[in-house]
Order: sequence, then C-alpha cells, then structure tokens
Amino acid sequence: MSEGVRATLAVHAPAECPVAALSAADAAESVDPETPPIRDVTWTRGAGGRVVEEIRVDETVTTADSGALAEADPVMTLGDERVYQFTRDSPGTGDEDVDAADGACVCEAVERPGCPIADVHAVDGTLVLTLHLADVERLREVVAELDALGERVEVRCLVRSVTETPGDGGEPGATVVDGGRLTPRQREVLRVAYEHGYFEYRGGANASEVAAALDIADSTFAEHLANAQAKLVDEFLAP
Repeated sequence: MSEGVRATLAVHAPAECPVAALSAADAAESVDPETPPIRDVTWTRGAGGRVVEEIRVDETVTTADSGALAEADPVMTLGDERVYQFTRDSPGTGDEDVDAADGACVCEAVERPGCPIADVHAVDGTLVLTLHLADVERLREVVAELDALGERVEVRCLVRSVTETPGDGGEPGATVVDGGRLTPRQREVLRVAYEHGYFEYRGGANASEVAAALDIADSTFAEHLANAQAKLVDEFLAP
C-alpha cells in the first residue's frame, strides 16, 4: 500500500474563481470566522463542457451584499443557509493543460489530473482544498499546477500515513504537520529554502544563498528557520 497523504491547500486569490471572489466580498466580513461563509462546494461538467458549480452560503452573506451573488442562480433555502449555482464555460474538455491564461478554475485544475477533492470551502478570497493523494511527490505536482492559478499556494496541514519498522510491529501510523502553527513568514522561509534545495543532502543552496533569495540577512534566515523547525519538531514529538 502507498504511503498516502492528506493535504489541506490554501490557494490565495485564485483567478477565475467565483467562489473565492464571493468570499472576499464585504458581505463575508460579518460571518463567524470559525465558520467558512462559503462551503460545500461541488461542481459537474455538463453538455458542451459547461461547468455548474454549487455552493452553500450563510444567510448573512446574502443579506449583507446581494450583489456579490449577481451571477449565481438561487436553488433553495435550508434554514439560515442558501444554496446557489454558478454556470460557466470550461476552457477545454480534452486532455490539454489548463492554466490561468485559459480561464481555468482551481477546482478544474486539480480534478483534471485525477485528484478528487475531499472538501472545499472559501474564506477571505482564499480557496481551501483538502485532497487525498498517493504520495508526497504527487502533492508536489499538484502544488506546482496550482501555483500559476493564484497569488500563492500554502500547505496548511499535511497528514502522511506511515508504516513502522517490522521490529515495532509494522503497525500503520500517521505523521501530522499543522502549517497553521507557523507564521506566514516562517512558511515563506521554509518554502523558499525547499525550492532552492537547502534541505537536500548535496547540491542544494546554502544558507547565504537562500537568505539572498529572500532578501534578508543570514542571521534573520537562521532565526526564522530555527523557529519554524522547532514548531514542526514539537508537532511530531508531542505526546
């Protein structure tokens, strides 16, 4: 059995995404921050490549700014929630690549390579996706595909199933990394260090080169990296 990865990705300000745009509207500001204002996002491709995307919205959003839903069709009311549908043209129906220039939506970009999405919601202009993938390498590919569709892609949480060594009984376990414990700057430092090969055994960039790429002093890079690594180690070793 493959190692298995459950990842929660946040795509900030994705292009061509009406759901993310709606969550960024002033209408979403009065919603409880613990409850995503836009949730239960699903989509299907119909005849001629037309895509229908359905969302469940808190009533507060609809009453605060009805104009934010001008391009959506109301479907039904469920207590204090409303269900709406957006209909759009897909940039393509074949196997060709899709990107922001083609008017691709993030959801389609993830789905096309064969990655079903377990959960989708949107907050403050950010689309948050949860996926189950075969391995970390596939996660890297998905992040690379999404990187062109928004301002940046952030891995907020990563759960990786592992198998203990035979001496430990060979029982499956899980390794969890909660990116929410890191500050945005710490996540950026880790991302840039990783992209430049800093964590590779041989051949990657050294600390000075990564610091230069971040336009910060070597000592500042070392401080951010140490703090981020300490949080991640604590995440792994906490009882």
